[in-house]
Formats: sequence, C-alpha cells, structure tokens
Amino acid sequence: MRALYGVPLGITAVGAAGLVYSVGIEARSFRLRRITVPVLPPGMAPLRVLQVSDIHMVSGQRKKQRWLRSLAGLRPDFVINTGDNLSDPEGVPEVLDALGPLMEFPGAYVFGSNDYYGPKLRNPARYLVEKTQRKHGLNGNPPAVGAIHNPWEGLRDAFDGAGWVNLTNTRGSLKIDGMEIGLTGLDDPHIRRDRYAEVAGGPETGADFSMAVVHAPYLRVLDAFTTDGYPLILAGHTHGGQLRIPFYGALVTNCDLDTDRARGLSTHDADDHTSYLHVSAGCGTNRYTPVRFACPPEATLLTLAPRTE
Repeated sequence: MRALYGVPLGITAVGAAGLVYSVGIEARSFRLRRITVPVLPPGMAPLRVLQVSDIHMVSGQRKKQRWLRSLAGLRPDFVINTGDNLSDPEGVPEVLDALGPLMEFPGAYVFGSNDYYGPKLRNPARYLVEKTQRKHGLNGNPPAVGAIHNPWEGLRDAFDGAGWVNLTNTRGSLKIDGMEIGLTGLDDPHIRRDRYAEVAGGPETGADFSMAVVHAPYLRVLDAFTTDGYPLILAGHTHGGQLRIPFYGALVTNCDLDTDRARGLSTHDADDHTSYLHVSAGCGTNRYTPVRFACPPEATLLTLAPRTE
C-alpha cells in the first residue's frame, strides 16, 4: 500500500511545493537586469535607460510598489514604460504612487491591452494549449463582449502631466544632456491597435539617436521597425514566458515571437537589416494567474553604448 500511494502522493507534494514557491516567493522576488547595447553612433556619450513593463498592478501589492519606487535610486537618463500597468480597475492610484519617483525623470510610454481592458478568468491549461497552437491576441478590436474597461485615461493624464511622451501610434523625442533622442511607438498589436502606416518612414534624420517602442513584439511590427532602420526596439508583453523550464526555457510568448527570444536581448533581421530587440520579462502577472517559475519579475537598466565601428 505504501508503494501504491507513495509515488502519487510524492508528486502531489512536489507540485504543491512548486506552486507555493512560484506564487509566494518567485512572483515577489523582484530583480534588476543590467545589459549593455552597442547601438549609439560612434563618439556619442552612453545613455542609461530604465525599462519597466507589465506591472499588472493589483490593489494591495505593497512590496511591488516599494520596489518600483526604489528604482528611482538608479538615476536613469530616461525611462521607457512598455505597458500593461494594470490588472485591477482599482489599481490606477497605486500604479501612480509606485511610479511617482520615476516620473521625475524624462520618459515615454505605450499602453498594452491590460491598460485598456481587465483580464478575464481563464483555464490556465487551455491558455497554454492555445498559445502552443499559435492562437494569439484578441483577433480584433474591441475585445470580446464582457471585457472590463480599465480607467486608462487616468494613467495617460498623469504620465502626460509628468512630461512623459505618449507614443501611441506616433513619434516623439526627448532632450537628454543636449542630445535629441527620437522615439517611435505603436499602440498594442495584441489587440490590433497598431497603425504602422501613421509612423512609417524610419528614424528622424535630425535626431542623434532613434529607437522604437511597442508593448507586444509581434513579428509584423518587428519586421516593420527593422526594415525602416531602427537600431533598437523595446517591448514587453511576454512575461518572459512566465513559466520556464530550467535548461529549456519558455513554453509560450503569448504572441508569434519565438520562445528563444521571450526575454532579454536578441537581434531581429528583416530585409537585410538588423535591429537589437530587448523584451522585458516584466514585473507582474495576470491577477488570475499570479505565478512565476524560473522567470523572476524584473525591470531592466539598459546602458546604450557607442558602436565600435
């Protein structure tokens, strides 16, 4: 009898321990990733860019709020927020409280689908099956009937009031120590709000450096930015896979990006052009699946350095 019940009980115990760890420990183990990207023109002074993404704030997440506030101590040259700040319609004040110290720095932002619409309770197993079958996005705009509308306008007004550049299907720029940084952004491709035709044409010729920003790194967007000659693309959305298998990696990306590039720095090729792509694993989760495994929540401090050529 011991042999008969010992194995399944052991598997159950391991699974329970893994769940406790992924919910109670790793999902709250916030990290800072530091990387250097050689993308600036030769001779240009390095720039330190803090990327925050996929906060998915739920009311009451005090540790996450304290950690986000602490990032201001890094003193970045500017901040890029790649969206999905919310996972709770009541979370706007807490997002703004958490990001308040960072909003003292120059910055820019795009929104993700969860800024506009609240998440719905879903079967996690069905989610994984759909994503491995390459079923992505909400297949149109607006999303399905019954979606909860989040008060995203409060975020927009506060970000704009702080001087952050709204990159919703538009261009903008930041002045950093006398240098002009060109920025081109898109609304979220995951719910088909991207309008590349409105920003097409490549980097601004008068900028010292230009980069592209989008929430979800869908291939059609990456191809367009790369073909137009942007040396760097910043994105979020994937949560780094959220559940990763050690020595294997992410199972899904929740878009058509390959799992090998679910988080971190990589390159993207299109039409004989190459861009650096950085995908943030983000620092939150959907409120209904608050788990992370082998994929700690993060923000990234990118040091943009001159090319060596």
